[in-house]
Amino acid sequence: MFELLTHNEFSLTKTVIVLLAVAILASWDLMQRIKNRNAHYLFACILGTILSAGFIGFTDLLFTSAPKTDGFLMAFGLLLILIAWRLLFGPWETETKATILGSFVFWITLHILWNEPPEMRLAHIIAITVALLPAVVWCALFLGYHRERLSRVFLMFFAGMLSTAPILFYDVLVRRGIEMHFFLFKIVPESFGNNTERFMAVQFPGVTGVPRTLLSVFLSFLIVGLIEELSKYWVLRKSGQKVFASIDDVMQLAIIVAIGFAFAENIANQGYFLSFVREYLLSSERDIAGFFGNVIGRSVLTSMVHIVSTGVMGYFLGLAIFAGPYLEERRARGVTHSMATYIAGLLRLRTKSVFQVQMLTCGFVAAIVLHALSNFLVTLPDILPGNPRTFGDLFQLSSESFLQYLSILVVPALLYVVGGFWLLTMLFARKENMKIRGHIISSDSFVTTEETA
Repeated sequence: MFELLTHNEFSLTKTVIVLLAVAILASWDLMQRIKNRNAHYLFACILGTILSAGFIGFTDLLFTSAPKTDGFLMAFGLLLILIAWRLLFGPWETETKATILGSFVFWITLHILWNEPPEMRLAHIIAITVALLPAVVWCALFLGYHRERLSRVFLMFFAGMLSTAPILFYDVLVRRGIEMHFFLFKIVPESFGNNTERFMAVQFPGVTGVPRTLLSVFLSFLIVGLIEELSKYWVLRKSGQKVFASIDDVMQLAIIVAIGFAFAENIANQGYFLSFVREYLLSSERDIAGFFGNVIGRSVLTSMVHIVSTGVMGYFLGLAIFAGPYLEERRARGVTHSMATYIAGLLRLRTKSVFQVQMLTCGFVAAIVLHALSNFLVTLPDILPGNPRTFGDLFQLSSESFLQYLSILVVPALLYVVGGFWLLTMLFARKENMKIRGHIISSDSFVTTEETA
């Protein structure tokens, strides 16, 4: 994604088109503001446009114009990008923030498509269209549990798309060998595989062969899971803090973030939907069945992995957010949380605070492990000796065994698609999760007034 951003040169025609588009949006918004003075579309569109233009220009400066040896400039650029990232998720109302994120995503996508060769542009447009269909289906499926306002859905979806930025940015730094100098120290990004290999060599020198490979791969997936789930958690908190009214709300909006993440990942990664389009649709020998087979597999299994891991994290985050009323209700029914109570008494802390930390920790650990385990199970046939594809190959059974027809990938499919869907359905069905507890305000109390955005 970032490589595509770097192939841009100043063009008067493109600049005029961008300015005309902004003028049209501003004119339309001005008419809307006359009808409804509470709307903030003009501010949101302008801010989203400015941030996207700055992002495009600055990534071009960092990755093409600036020498890779200038570590101080790279560090300064990273700080500016973080500031711009924070502005995207400012303290705006729901509709305003959704418009800011939507404008940012729109201009970035338009810039990428504009600077691509015609064949690549066509492939990308097809990939975006195809990837959007399962994303809409997944959203409609999980929104059936609890109705949400459209502005919140768009906000969380765009936030989920943008939550892919940290892992993509890190990948660019690694592939380009970029260092960042912060005066007292420097950061040299390396691939997760190299880091885990070095860790294994130092900490477990006696582990060799296949066990070492398996452990090293799993550790690298844990790091990937940590970065991706932390990024999704951050955008979820920054985008949804004003709209959460129940545990179900947090779960549902966390799932929308996960769907947005999966959608962006499918179209940004060169090896996913874009590769399927070029290999099966735009090649000389078209394979429609192969295309839809890969698309369905990617849309169902990998999307469900993000949905389950982030949805579970959303459940525990909901418990942490509504810890006060939740603990009071449980206490009224005679139910106590012995671990939180014991630690609170031991450290002389409030039970509520300990319970919140406990729930957040459980949520993060569960999400990271679920994420890493799915990647590990899917990759397992490629890292085992002989690259077995079926259980018959794995256990070296005869060709007549029925296990020769049972793919190893059935395990993650059953675990995450069937088991994950059952788990989320069960959590949504719990009455205590459905209960509306109000919106959080700065004093950490709860109000039941409905948001107007």
